[in-house]
Amino acid sequence: MSGERGGDDERGERPRLSWSELDKRRGKARSPASERRPRGAAAEARAAAATQSYLKKLDQQLFAKGAKNATPGAKLADAVRDALGTPGLDDACRAYLAAVGAPATPPLFAAFLDARDRELRVAALAALAEAVAAGGVALTAGLRSQLRVLAEGADDELAERAEEILAT
Repeated sequence: MSGERGGDDERGERPRLSWSELDKRRGKARSPASERRPRGAAAEARAAAATQSYLKKLDQQLFAKGAKNATPGAKLADAVRDALGTPGLDDACRAYLAAVGAPATPPLFAAFLDARDRELRVAALAALAEAVAAGGVALTAGLRSQLRVLAEGADDELAERAEEILAT
């Protein structure tokens, strides 16, 4: 075959066109997005409402925001999540620890393990070890990753605790 698509080849076969060239000849572009759009205003409104409902449910499941049965520490937990990646994370974790106690959910454990303050990480590891032993918390991939990093760290106490949790 010749090096270019659509050209005649030496064996006399008919030219082979790419899908985009075939679509151009038909007068339409190939786009799956246009095929999946809802038809009509009512269908589009239902699709938008379904999307918003899904996103709200997902937000509640992942971040426990807007939950009807909010715990007393929900605002403090939100403050910890909002402080992730900022210098204020240690302060938010200390406020949560003082008011509510040790974290009890995987996202909060992860946030406490990200804190720079060693004592916050020690408290999180102790609570995580208890929760995992009791079967109340399953280690997520993210928590396992954080524990592996701590297990390889220079702080022997943190490394031993992280290894113990990973071994369970």
